[in-house]
Amino acid sequence: MASPDLPPPTSHAPPEVPLGVMLFLTIPYAFFLPELIFGCWVWILVAATHVANPLLQGWVLYVSLTSFLISLMFLLSYLFGFYKRYQSWRVLDSLYHGTTGILYMSAAVLQAHATIVSETQDLKNYFINTAASVSAAQNTEPLGSASQEAQLCLLQAGRP
Repeated sequence: MASPDLPPPTSHAPPEVPLGVMLFLTIPYAFFLPELIFGCWVWILVAATHVANPLLQGWVLYVSLTSFLISLMFLLSYLFGFYKRYQSWRVLDSLYHGTTGILYMSAAVLQAHATIVSETQDLKNYFINTAASVSAAQNTEPLGSASQEAQLCLLQAGRP
């Protein structure tokens, strides 16, 4: 009788995380750079408007900065191999990217509303808010793609 912790013999092992520069050339790990770039860019753009709508743009700042820092921690974990110490790192990665994609979508909607409100006030802030709205919406794509790839890896490993 087989032990309960071994996967069935017909399942395929998920691919290993590549090392070094190959990490940035392999999907879903290649999505870390756009996540970091767009996340930082959204934070910079919203901060440049002097946060005219604190309730709306405060959430956008929180989501972008928190996501940037956690994505940076994931990237460093993959680069230095810290993820190998934990059995459930794929589940954590999938949950993080799925949740962050939803949070970024809510932040993009709130930023779009702040853009509409700023249209009649200051034209400079309107253009900066427009760029922040577009960047926040663009950041949902790499997060969603990384979440889908992580879920596929989980399914290939035999863990629903």
